[in-house]
Amino acid sequence: MWPPVKSSGMTRADAPVTPPVVLTVAGSDSGGGAGIQADVKTIEACGGFGTSAITSITAQNTTGVQGQHLLPIEQIEAQIEAVTGDFDVAAVKTGMLATSDVIDLVVEHAADLPNLVVDPVMVAASGDRLLAAEAEDAYETLIAEATLVTPNADEAAVLTGRDVDDPEAAEQAGRDLVEMGADSALVKGGHVPGDAVVDTLVTEDGVTTFRHDRIDTEATHGSGCTLSSAIATQLAHGDDLPTAVGDSIDLLASAVRYNLDVGEGPGAVHHLVQTRNDAARHPTGEAVERAVSALVKADVSTLVPERGMTVAGATPYAETPDAVAAVEGRIARTMDGVRPNRGVRFGASTTVARALLAAREHDPAVRFAVDCRLTDAIEDALASLDGSVATYDPDEQPDEVSDDAAAQWGIDRAFGTSDGTPVAVVGREGVGTDGRVMLLAADVDDLVSRVETIGDGA
Repeated sequence: MWPPVKSSGMTRADAPVTPPVVLTVAGSDSGGGAGIQADVKTIEACGGFGTSAITSITAQNTTGVQGQHLLPIEQIEAQIEAVTGDFDVAAVKTGMLATSDVIDLVVEHAADLPNLVVDPVMVAASGDRLLAAEAEDAYETLIAEATLVTPNADEAAVLTGRDVDDPEAAEQAGRDLVEMGADSALVKGGHVPGDAVVDTLVTEDGVTTFRHDRIDTEATHGSGCTLSSAIATQLAHGDDLPTAVGDSIDLLASAVRYNLDVGEGPGAVHHLVQTRNDAARHPTGEAVERAVSALVKADVSTLVPERGMTVAGATPYAETPDAVAAVEGRIARTMDGVRPNRGVRFGASTTVARALLAAREHDPAVRFAVDCRLTDAIEDALASLDGSVATYDPDEQPDEVSDDAAAQWGIDRAFGTSDGTPVAVVGREGVGTDGRVMLLAADVDDLVSRVETIGDGA
């Protein structure tokens, strides 16, 4: 650890920053997963400064809502005026408004609420109602003031009177909401059946759809709050609407997959997933560099394929190859041992990165991988590893699987035949240049140890 900086005895100049200010008008969630708490976490994670006007105090947790108390309307208005009177608010999002009086209050202040994103919160993820029945009609006036309205399928059905059970119906509901006066509508597809989640953005200029694989989890508490807050913050930064929506949907997809296992209920989405992942890039890159140095020192020449060896490491919440650090140009054999062709950078690997990401689909704890050549001696040495070895036959790869998807197909095939997470995956396409062994590990030191174990045994 670096020693502390000693005081010079002089007064230091301040270095202020000016993030865009985002206001959330919503209810409080004592469980921390949704409402004001989720909004402020997300706004700050996306680079904004979060301010709030609390409409209602709820007693809730991951299992449901145990009670709620609406604040006096004058107190809600005082909060809105306090924020807009002092801060240069760049965007606003609404969540739980609870009654028609609160909705009308927001409409009265709409002229002072730029980039207004309306999340028409009606029912909690647990099924508890959060909006008085008489307030449903009042939403029409607020929608007419919205830059964007973000209902899920059930909320869109209430607002438009249209059953939203497929993407086509979602598009029609979005058009209905735009006709009601909204600048745009994002009809979320999480409640629409299907293997993929299709979110539909409708504006006067056209329709844009965003497709994501569905995550097999019930831990979606706070998902709507997180998405609308992220969009509002992106708009506050000056992003155009499709970019703001697309980036925010990507964030939410990761937040749902890497959800927070807290409480006795299904848990909550991970509001800070992107921030935590970005913070892990440097230590992940350093871990790969440490592995490369160790393998060079150990001279693992016998394990390096003719095409070179790739060592790769994924950030904790990596979803794409640009979140995987690897040796640029691979590690090559030389007359004097092995050496990396260039340094370590993110996005340097394709095949190994895709294989590593495919392994993480089965076990997200897996973060590091290295590819080795396949010989009879190396295959025999795999038996000395502490863990299972899975195999697949590349000759069985279906014709419709592209070359880009071959690594993922092989890993999926191997995991499907393995009892638990394998420490090594073998592609049996013959022995030598065309064969490969992929070593996997959750920890970089374990990865290096496995490589050295095979090298000693081969």
